[in-house]
Amino acid sequence: MQRIDNTPEPPGIPPGGPGTKGAAIIGGAEQHSAGPGPFVMASDTLEGNKVVDPSGEEIGTIDHIMLDVLGGRIAYAVLAMGGFLGIGEKLHALPWSALTLDTRRKCFVLGVERERIKAAPGFDKEHWPTMANSQWATTIHEYYGISPYWEKDRYDPWA
Repeated sequence: MQRIDNTPEPPGIPPGGPGTKGAAIIGGAEQHSAGPGPFVMASDTLEGNKVVDPSGEEIGTIDHIMLDVLGGRIAYAVLAMGGFLGIGEKLHALPWSALTLDTRRKCFVLGVERERIKAAPGFDKEHWPTMANSQWATTIHEYYGISPYWEKDRYDPWA
Protein backbone atom coordinates (compact mmCIF):
# COMPACT_ATOMS: atom_id res chain seq x y z
CA MET A 1 0.00 0.00 0.00
CA GLN A 2 1.16 3.54 -0.73
CA ARG A 3 0.70 6.45 1.62
CA ILE A 4 -0.71 9.72 0.34
CA ASP A 5 2.82 11.10 -0.07
CA ASN A 6 3.57 8.05 -2.29
CA THR A 7 6.03 6.48 0.16
CA PRO A 8 5.43 2.77 0.73
CA GLU A 9 3.48 1.76 3.81
CA PRO A 10 5.78 -0.27 6.07
CA PRO A 11 4.79 -3.96 5.95
CA GLY A 12 2.75 -5.21 8.88
CA ILE A 13 1.54 -1.77 9.95
CA PRO A 14 -2.20 -1.30 9.59
CA PRO A 15 -3.61 1.82 7.92
CA GLY A 16 -3.63 4.61 10.43
CA GLY A 17 -0.81 2.81 12.27
CA PRO A 18 2.09 4.38 14.12
CA GLY A 19 2.61 8.03 13.36
CA THR A 20 -0.95 8.70 12.20
CA LYS A 21 -4.03 9.56 14.20
CA GLY A 22 -6.78 8.91 11.70
CA ALA A 23 -7.87 6.94 8.68
CA ALA A 24 -5.35 6.47 5.89
CA ILE A 25 -6.15 7.88 2.44
CA ILE A 26 -5.38 6.11 -0.83
CA GLY A 27 -6.36 6.79 -4.42
CA GLY A 28 -4.25 9.69 -5.59
CA ALA A 29 -5.70 12.57 -3.62
CA GLU A 30 -4.05 15.95 -4.09
CA GLN A 31 -3.04 17.64 -0.87
CA HIS A 32 -3.48 21.14 -2.27
CA SER A 33 -6.63 20.67 -4.35
CA ALA A 34 -9.30 23.36 -4.19
CA GLY A 35 -12.26 22.86 -1.89
CA PRO A 36 -12.82 20.41 0.91
CA GLY A 37 -11.71 16.81 0.89
CA PRO A 38 -10.26 14.40 1.18
CA PHE A 39 -8.11 15.73 4.04
CA VAL A 40 -10.83 17.85 5.62
CA MET A 41 -14.40 16.76 4.95
CA ALA A 42 -17.90 17.29 6.30
CA SER A 43 -18.87 14.18 8.24
CA ASP A 44 -22.24 13.93 6.53
CA THR A 45 -20.49 13.50 3.16
CA LEU A 46 -18.96 10.27 4.51
CA GLU A 47 -22.13 8.86 6.06
CA GLY A 48 -23.68 6.38 3.66
CA ASN A 49 -20.32 5.56 2.05
CA LYS A 50 -19.86 1.86 1.50
CA VAL A 51 -17.26 -0.13 3.42
CA VAL A 52 -15.50 -3.01 1.69
CA ASP A 53 -13.21 -5.76 2.94
CA PRO A 54 -9.68 -6.31 1.55
CA SER A 55 -11.07 -8.42 -1.32
CA GLY A 56 -13.45 -5.61 -2.34
CA GLU A 57 -16.60 -7.32 -1.06
CA GLU A 58 -19.09 -4.84 0.36
CA ILE A 59 -19.54 -5.18 4.12
CA GLY A 60 -21.98 -2.36 4.80
CA THR A 61 -22.15 1.42 4.99
CA ILE A 62 -21.02 4.18 7.34
CA ASP A 63 -24.10 5.04 9.41
CA HIS A 64 -22.61 7.55 11.84
CA ILE A 65 -19.31 9.19 12.65
CA MET A 66 -18.81 9.49 16.39
CA LEU A 67 -16.79 12.37 17.81
CA ASP A 68 -14.66 12.44 20.92
CA VAL A 69 -15.84 15.93 21.80
CA LEU A 70 -13.33 16.61 24.59
CA GLY A 71 -10.40 15.25 22.57
CA GLY A 72 -11.42 16.99 19.35
CA ARG A 73 -11.12 13.94 17.11
CA ILE A 74 -13.11 11.18 15.47
CA ALA A 75 -13.47 8.23 17.80
CA TYR A 76 -15.44 5.71 15.70
CA ALA A 77 -17.27 5.13 12.49
CA VAL A 78 -20.48 3.18 13.00
CA LEU A 79 -20.86 0.50 10.34
CA ALA A 80 -24.39 -0.64 9.44
CA MET A 81 -24.67 -4.08 7.88
CA GLY A 82 -27.49 -6.43 7.00
CA GLY A 83 -31.16 -5.65 7.38
CA PHE A 84 -33.53 -4.02 4.93
CA LEU A 85 -34.34 -0.29 4.95
CA GLY A 86 -32.78 -0.01 8.38
CA ILE A 87 -34.81 -2.89 9.88
CA GLY A 88 -32.72 -5.71 11.31
CA GLU A 89 -29.44 -3.87 10.78
CA LYS A 90 -26.54 -4.72 13.02
CA LEU A 91 -24.27 -1.81 13.94
CA HIS A 92 -20.56 -2.03 14.70
CA ALA A 93 -18.25 0.63 16.11
CA LEU A 94 -15.07 0.70 14.04
CA PRO A 95 -11.99 2.51 15.30
CA TRP A 96 -11.48 5.38 12.87
CA SER A 97 -7.86 4.43 12.26
CA ALA A 98 -8.94 0.92 11.17
CA LEU A 99 -10.39 2.44 7.99
CA THR A 100 -8.73 3.56 4.77
CA LEU A 101 -10.52 6.09 2.57
CA ASP A 102 -10.20 5.04 -1.08
CA THR A 103 -10.81 8.20 -3.09
CA ARG A 104 -10.82 6.37 -6.45
CA ARG A 105 -13.50 3.85 -5.51
CA LYS A 106 -15.25 6.34 -3.20
CA CYS A 107 -15.48 3.91 -0.32
CA PHE A 108 -13.75 2.89 2.88
CA VAL A 109 -11.62 -0.23 3.06
CA LEU A 110 -11.55 -2.15 6.34
CA GLY A 111 -8.66 -4.59 6.61
CA VAL A 112 -10.89 -7.30 8.09
CA GLU A 113 -12.83 -10.01 6.28
CA ARG A 114 -16.64 -9.87 6.28
CA GLU A 115 -16.98 -13.01 8.43
CA ARG A 116 -14.85 -11.49 11.20
CA ILE A 117 -17.06 -8.38 11.16
CA LYS A 118 -20.19 -10.53 11.43
CA ALA A 119 -18.71 -12.08 14.58
CA ALA A 120 -17.63 -8.70 16.00
CA PRO A 121 -19.30 -7.13 19.01
CA GLY A 122 -22.25 -5.15 17.69
CA PHE A 123 -25.48 -3.46 18.70
CA ASP A 124 -28.76 -2.27 17.22
CA LYS A 125 -30.20 1.23 16.82
CA GLU A 126 -32.23 0.89 20.02
CA HIS A 127 -29.42 -0.46 22.26
CA TRP A 128 -26.21 1.51 21.87
CA PRO A 129 -23.22 0.67 24.07
CA THR A 130 -21.79 3.20 26.49
CA MET A 131 -19.11 4.45 24.13
CA ALA A 132 -17.54 6.63 26.82
CA ASN A 133 -16.68 3.49 28.82
CA SER A 134 -12.92 2.90 28.63
CA GLN A 135 -13.23 -0.88 29.02
CA TRP A 136 -15.70 -1.10 26.11
CA ALA A 137 -13.56 1.21 23.95
CA THR A 138 -10.37 -0.73 24.63
CA THR A 139 -12.10 -4.03 23.79
CA ILE A 140 -13.28 -2.67 20.43
CA HIS A 141 -9.82 -1.41 19.51
CA GLU A 142 -8.25 -4.73 20.53
CA TYR A 143 -10.77 -6.69 18.44
CA TYR A 144 -9.63 -4.84 15.32
CA GLY A 145 -5.93 -4.93 16.27
CA ILE A 146 -5.70 -1.15 16.53
CA SER A 147 -4.00 0.77 19.32
CA PRO A 148 -6.54 3.00 21.08
CA TYR A 149 -6.29 6.51 19.68
CA TRP A 150 -5.99 8.07 23.12
CA GLU A 151 -2.78 6.11 23.84
CA LYS A 152 -0.88 7.53 20.85
CA ASP A 153 -0.51 10.96 22.40
CA ARG A 154 -1.11 10.03 26.03
CA TYR A 155 -4.54 11.67 25.95
CA ASP A 156 -6.99 10.04 28.38
CA PRO A 157 -10.64 10.83 27.56
CA TRP A 158 -11.70 9.31 30.88
CA ALA A 159 -9.34 11.26 33.16
